[in-house]
Amino acid sequence: MHTVVVGTSGVTASDVLAVARDGARIELSDEAAQALAAAREIVDALAAKPEPVYGVSTGFGALATRHISPELRAQLQRNIVRSHAAGMGPRVEREVVRALMFLRLKTVCSGHTGVRPEVAQTMADILNAGITPVVHEYGSLGCSGDLAPLSHCALTLMGEGDAEGPDGVVRPAGELLAEAGITPVELREKEGLALLNGTDGMLGMLVMALADLDSLYKSADITAALSMEALLGTDKVLAPELHAIRPHPGQGASAANMLAVLKGSQLTGHHQDDAPRVQDAYSVRCAPQVAGAGRDTMAHARLVADRELASAVDNPVVLPDGRVESNGNFHGAPVAYVLDFLAIAAADLGSIAERRTDRLLDKNRSHGLPPFLADDAGVDSGLMIAQYTQAALVSEMKRLAVPASADSIPSSAMQEDHVSMGWSAARKLRTAVDNLTRIIAVELYAATRGIELREGLTPAPASQAVIEAVRAAGVQGPGPDRFLAPDLAAADAFVRAGSLVAAVETVTGPLA
Repeated sequence: MHTVVVGTSGVTASDVLAVARDGARIELSDEAAQALAAAREIVDALAAKPEPVYGVSTGFGALATRHISPELRAQLQRNIVRSHAAGMGPRVEREVVRALMFLRLKTVCSGHTGVRPEVAQTMADILNAGITPVVHEYGSLGCSGDLAPLSHCALTLMGEGDAEGPDGVVRPAGELLAEAGITPVELREKEGLALLNGTDGMLGMLVMALADLDSLYKSADITAALSMEALLGTDKVLAPELHAIRPHPGQGASAANMLAVLKGSQLTGHHQDDAPRVQDAYSVRCAPQVAGAGRDTMAHARLVADRELASAVDNPVVLPDGRVESNGNFHGAPVAYVLDFLAIAAADLGSIAERRTDRLLDKNRSHGLPPFLADDAGVDSGLMIAQYTQAALVSEMKRLAVPASADSIPSSAMQEDHVSMGWSAARKLRTAVDNLTRIIAVELYAATRGIELREGLTPAPASQAVIEAVRAAGVQGPGPDRFLAPDLAAADAFVRAGSLVAAVETVTGPLA
């Protein structure tokens, strides 16, 4: 099994995906162990002094003015975890919780938190044992960290609350730790606070969304090319020299992908046949511009994610010169903004895909295809309601594109009077990514049927490879009406698994 080694300088996106989705094992580097021990010495020295230090010998948030005596500090750390584990609603997905815990461990290992080495090792042990804390949908405002979600994880570290075992069954965390031979942690000064104060949940969801969207943007280029073929559109608009004079990198990449898919097609370029037209509709002609803008948005989001992956997010932080200083690095604004940007771009990509699907189904705009791609229109309804489903998904995507980060709601007696709502932005982006997959699947279903209905014209080799692969995956071709939901589900699974991109790349080589 792949092993991820956590040091002091952060982790990579591929590390997060390996731990969250593939169950990779975690090891702490010697460098991390040394940094943890050195930072802990600083915290212990400050804890012994009579002067109050925030997070070490004081209360938290609006209660930070109270100096806590030494005999109450262990109780203080337990209490912050218990009281902050106040999430509600449905359980969050296992991969999100694993990413959340792993990214908090990343910051702990930076040597800036003052957490003891044994706490960090226990976090790694829990992940390696396949134990996943129960974390709920609601409880983070994206400021002072993803507080409630991280608190539920810290509760498991203490052997309290509920967690899911490696068998998928939810049980008391103490039982699961005992069976795995893991000793619950007795938290000391600053440790409870350090386990809660990070942007880890929203960052983990950003990393996973970027990985999913990378595949979906390639898939959208493919389905746009297939729709162009089915509509007998012209691929001249994809010429590299046209995109070179508007040098947005994403636009050029999308156009190149579409051109690669269409190479060798006999369906494109029929504008001057029986139904002459000067230009294709925007949804066909401007596909690279829209998808390209989304790709460039992703590039910015990756930059933010990489910076955050290299960051130590805590408050207060331990500095190498021995100071323990308060700061605002836990504020989720940088991550929240790009999560919202991605939801906007995804909504627009879904919207333009739906417009192409609708064009394929409309006999007045499809340039010779039967109404709704039906076998016997009137007796058969064809893909009429498949487009309804796609339209419903697009409508929800537009609602999900409303930015969460434009909102803020004060908390903690106005001490935390401006928050990022980044967790909420991440949660709605996950839904948007799910919906975008379905939208692309419907376009794939319609476009492949449209191509097959163009008798006497040969599609591009890459398009033919898609048709053969998607039919082998259980998505049926043209014919009389049938129960459509299983076909759509199979198309969704085909896109979701990356099989659409894989089918094309067997002909074109790697897409951009």
